[in-house]
Amino acid sequence: MRAMILAAGRGARMRSLTRDRPKPLLTAGGRPLIEWQIVRLREAGLTDLVVNTGWQGDALRSAIGDGARLGVSVRWSEEGWPALETAGGIRRALPLLGPDPFLVVNADLWCDFDPSRLGPLEPGADAHLVLVDNPPHNPDGDFALDGGRVRAAGMRKRTYSGIGVFRPALFERLPEGALPLRPVLDAAIAAGRVTGEHHRGTWMDIGSPERLAELDGMLGKEEGARD
Repeated sequence: MRAMILAAGRGARMRSLTRDRPKPLLTAGGRPLIEWQIVRLREAGLTDLVVNTGWQGDALRSAIGDGARLGVSVRWSEEGWPALETAGGIRRALPLLGPDPFLVVNADLWCDFDPSRLGPLEPGADAHLVLVDNPPHNPDGDFALDGGRVRAAGMRKRTYSGIGVFRPALFERLPEGALPLRPVLDAAIAAGRVTGEHHRGTWMDIGSPERLAELDGMLGKEEGARD
């Protein structure tokens, strides 16, 4: 399975931290956020990666290169600025992702979910989403789970983690341009074509300087415990 890391956003809520660098290059625990994602994917056996770029894309590409330093192969999907949002970015990258289902993960999160757990999509499913417990900044959640199927409403909602497996057909007929992911998922959920699972481990959306500092402190404590 190939994997795509979404890395095109600016991270406006990070304030001055992303004025002159892309958000995925912000560091926590002595390593850029995107490198944490690359290493976790590599450890899960996913080494054929696509990364999209938008804000300060040249800096991101210069830092990661072809991925050989990190034991992976990276190909780049250039979007320029403004970037194409999530669904638009995936649509642009389809020629690099190939005909089979692929994993997508946000660059600006930290999660101990093991991507090797994700197998083939079920017959009739166009997507499989990893959901997590709702954080303080998203108390109402996004989607519900009902016997392994994702529902839009009717049950307790959980938060979409930014980790999912998608079939290319979900995006192939979308028009070129900036498109959010939520309407695409809502349509597939309404058609009963989205499965999901609940990850109960550690997950953080690094959407503010405070959360970046929290992650840095957590990773520093883990490193100290290993020493």
